[in-house]
Amino acid sequence: MNTAFPTQTSERTWWKEAVVYQIYPRSFMDSNGDGIGDLNGIISKLDYLQELGVTVLWLCPIFTSPNDDNGYDISDYQGIMADFGTLTDFDRLLEEAHKRGLRILLDLVLNHSSDEHPWFVESRSSKTNPKRDWYIWREGKNGQPPNNWESIFNESVWEYDATTDAYFMHVFSRKQPDLNWENTDMRAALYDMVRWWLDKGVDGFRIDAISHIRKQPGLPDMPNPNGLATVPSAAGHMNIDGVMDYISDLCANTFAHYDIMTVGEANGVSVDQAPAWVAPDARNFNMLFQFEQLKLWQTDGAHGLDLAHLKQVLTRWQKGLEGQGWNALFVENHDIPRIVSTWGDDAQYWRESATAIATLYFLMQGTPFIYQGQELGMTNYPFTELEQFDDVAIHNLARQRREQGWGEEDILNSIRDNARDNSRTPMQWDATRHGGFTTGTPWLAVNPNTRHINVASQQSDPESVLSYYQRLIRLRRDHPTLIYGQYDLLLEEHPQVFAYCRTAEERFIVLCNLSDSPADLEHTLADFADAQLMLGNQTGGRPRSLSILAPYEARVYRIRPD
Repeated sequence: MNTAFPTQTSERTWWKEAVVYQIYPRSFMDSNGDGIGDLNGIISKLDYLQELGVTVLWLCPIFTSPNDDNGYDISDYQGIMADFGTLTDFDRLLEEAHKRGLRILLDLVLNHSSDEHPWFVESRSSKTNPKRDWYIWREGKNGQPPNNWESIFNESVWEYDATTDAYFMHVFSRKQPDLNWENTDMRAALYDMVRWWLDKGVDGFRIDAISHIRKQPGLPDMPNPNGLATVPSAAGHMNIDGVMDYISDLCANTFAHYDIMTVGEANGVSVDQAPAWVAPDARNFNMLFQFEQLKLWQTDGAHGLDLAHLKQVLTRWQKGLEGQGWNALFVENHDIPRIVSTWGDDAQYWRESATAIATLYFLMQGTPFIYQGQELGMTNYPFTELEQFDDVAIHNLARQRREQGWGEEDILNSIRDNARDNSRTPMQWDATRHGGFTTGTPWLAVNPNTRHINVASQQSDPESVLSYYQRLIRLRRDHPTLIYGQYDLLLEEHPQVFAYCRTAEERFIVLCNLSDSPADLEHTLADFADAQLMLGNQTGGRPRSLSILAPYEARVYRIRPD
């Protein structure tokens, strides 16, 4: 056996060794009984998060907002939404987190603001206002919008404003006007705000929708062969040539002067383009959330996961950034449905599939992100009516489909499994009414399965999904090879098993059966007689067979060098 292992492939830093826990504040923990999660609720659960083993907390937006898009429409970048508390509460959260060795990452929304932000209120007041050019305004064409672009939220990117008889651009909700990054005064104001938070002690940012800040020069119409009034394409406002000039200017004037973690949400950025965003020499972001794997979330559940495609996508990013950058590893967030209901089996093999998927992504090269409730195996919500949804994008889509003649049941069936609200239902702390999230009426209904999927029951169960995540975090922490080692795909053609090795001072083999049938390992371990089982998700901790993986079984082996 060849045991001449290569050394680690990346320089050691704290943010590469971190484990990030994403908190959706509105749904995490309510401290005052108003049905909405808040900062004091987060403070009350810091000991739980420390015990879990995570080291960084990413908070979805907590800034002052009219809440059209659940906080991503910001009306004051230096204030706290009243639902969540006060700036004093945030300062206490920051202090209490730091006491426990937990860092705080804020969600930074720089593509757009709320239409209630004072900047936009001034901008819309007249065509000669000094802040007019801080946003993107255009005249209409023959009584129609300036062009035929469609927003991310399934409507025109343009909203007419009668005050000045002109249209403003909004790539997202009509209450989220896009900031004009061509205006240097606007950018300078954003940079001042960013430095204010960093000087306060914030440990970094996840930067929202940042690949949309550059628009196609001239704002030309997109081709519309079907004669649509708006064209469902982001080609005019996603990862446009020249966007890196803005990114580099942002980073040089803010992030580069602090020891922080930065993660860009980079829709449309390919693996070939990614080094320009995250290469250490570029001094831009530390890592990116890539969107290529998100296409696999749309897979029809009746046909299962496209495992071959998943291997290709994840391996392409692993090898593409090897030695050139760093991956952000994730399978859930606030914008996508629950992974155990999407890639796994949330009925017969709920525990097994939740832990197998965790093993699959967590031990690749990169910094792993856990979305709240993922560590419990939380599932999609059993929606039965369109009125149960809160998401603005879902309401826009439902309206469109009604106009196209769809029936209510057909609309529900088309959106139920992929709706963002699946991941936004409140955290399930215990088996009581409303899952221990609130003593009041929750803003979004708690999943009924909180009766058996909750923190309290899993904390006392050594075989729980929660306990497995704790072991997974410890394993990665204790073995730098699982952080920095080289990634190589194994069993590329296997129709059921995603397998790979991590190699540096040690060698690890990760094996995950992502199907509901036993999987033959094809003698994978035949050459590794001295392999040591470090982690497995079978109850009792031992595999039933060395050569066969049970449905949704996962194992991690260490190969000792001679």
